[in-house]
Amino acid sequence: MTPAIRVHGLVKDYGRTRALHGVDLEVRAGEVFGFLGPNGSGKSTTIRVLMDLLRPTAGSVEIFGTAPAAGGPGLRARIGYLPGELSFPARMSAGEYLAYLAALRGGRGRRRTGELAERLSLDLSRPLRALSKGNKQKVGLVQAFMHDPELLVLDEPTSGLDPLLQREFLLLAREAGARGATVFLSSHMLQEVEEVAGRVAIIREGRVVDLDDVRALRARAGQQVLLRFAEPVPLAEFADLPGVQDAALDPSDGTTLSCLLRGDPMPLLTAAVRHRVVRWQAEDRELEDLFLDFYRRPFPSTAPAPPAPSDRPAPGSAATRPGGVR
Repeated sequence: MTPAIRVHGLVKDYGRTRALHGVDLEVRAGEVFGFLGPNGSGKSTTIRVLMDLLRPTAGSVEIFGTAPAAGGPGLRARIGYLPGELSFPARMSAGEYLAYLAALRGGRGRRRTGELAERLSLDLSRPLRALSKGNKQKVGLVQAFMHDPELLVLDEPTSGLDPLLQREFLLLAREAGARGATVFLSSHMLQEVEEVAGRVAIIREGRVVDLDDVRALRARAGQQVLLRFAEPVPLAEFADLPGVQDAALDPSDGTTLSCLLRGDPMPLLTAAVRHRVVRWQAEDRELEDLFLDFYRRPFPSTAPAPPAPSDRPAPGSAATRPGGVR
């Protein structure tokens, strides 16, 4: 089956600054895929290339087997896109704007507008210029979901939403996945992605540093282990054991060992039983901790990229159309 999204060797330069360093991704049709990284990691740049708002410096991008630049309106009609930064026409109400988008789509989405607005507590009669950030985000979500697209590309979709509406969004994402749509969910909040995604890619400084299913990532997150012994123990017996990282002894008395355990616990247990253990405590780490591990490690510096072509929007792309949301 043709992947919903295929990205190979994607490089994007802004002048002499390289934002993406050879990104590779493949998102299967029908899966909910998480794309994680902090602000400035390259998430939004990747999405803008996917949506043909930017052209790549090098590499290739395909959506449903077609390059975005070649897909035209037919390809865009199959996508629901929520950008990270929303722009709306000031003189329309929320309802008028959504009706306008439905008309551009040949009437697709008109039927679901009211239902989605009710679920997200959006007042369609209010002028767009008077909406708060959270209410503008609701408009963006309605326009992305209302025509039941085959692919949803969502950039920081819960930004500005309160916790109850964040939960409603996650339900919408699950429902889209259940009907067979592909959901590409970009976020810096791992917890919300973990709840709905089957696989997750972690991007750092324009490079994908990990890609796996959520359960495998959770297993790699490991356990935080605390061992207390009746007598002081030598750190060297534990520091180099397979699967043991960051082993340390409490300097006050040398009887309490803490470490991060990833993988088989037997080497640590075998070493521990050579001494009298008075306490053993093991706690599963959150997936959030694994995510943060990638950002604590030093990253090798890279030479500045050569000058690149202008980043003006491609002719006829969504960036040049009224409203900026397609």
